[in-house]
Amino acid sequence: MDWQAIWLTARLAFLVTVILLALGTPLAHWLAFSTRRWRGLVEAVVALPLVLPPTVLGFYLLLAMGPAGPLGRLTETLGIGLLPFTFQGLLVASVIYSLPFAVQPLTVAFGAVDRSLIETSWTLGRSPLQTFLRVTAPLSAGGFLTATVLTFAHTVGEFGVVLMVGGNIPGVSRTISIAIYDRVQALDYDSAAALALPLLVVSFVVLAVTYTVRGRPTGGSGRPVRPWPSAS
Repeated sequence: MDWQAIWLTARLAFLVTVILLALGTPLAHWLAFSTRRWRGLVEAVVALPLVLPPTVLGFYLLLAMGPAGPLGRLTETLGIGLLPFTFQGLLVASVIYSLPFAVQPLTVAFGAVDRSLIETSWTLGRSPLQTFLRVTAPLSAGGFLTATVLTFAHTVGEFGVVLMVGGNIPGVSRTISIAIYDRVQALDYDSAAALALPLLVVSFVVLAVTYTVRGRPTGGSGRPVRPWPSAS
């Protein structure tokens, strides 16, 4: 068992999840309530990693982080150095690649909150931040849970972007998915199976939690929709 790859993957997934919950929450809130014309353009940018091949995204991130890229020049100016083939570069790439898995569930959850509750909070003198913390966020708990689970699981299973940006450096960028690939290339199927099984379990748990949290369909007020009465 490659415990080094497992630990690195868990650390990467945890950090990506924390960062995306912090960055994705205000972005999702804006997408849920904004009436700006260019809102659709922002949504398209957020959703781009869902349709873009991972190797293509990884290639452009590699160029951006390189010595001739804007991000690479910025990090060198700041004295950080170049990000490709480092854990920090892998973290940045993973945050971008998993962005829609955090933002989209939160956007749906925020949009399902009854607007009258938010407006009532405003009429009682609560600030936008207080309204979010006391009304919107508690009523969107399911969205936060779904975003957390999906982001963590998606980061654990990354391959294309990880390989392009991080390479295959033990202890630095070799994640579980890369380790499995190495085992298969070496025809060591027993070791590959031992590493692949946890990913299978994680994927199943993610689906089970996601569908359980979704539960029964809800109406615009966020309350469960009553089933249509049967003819009997």
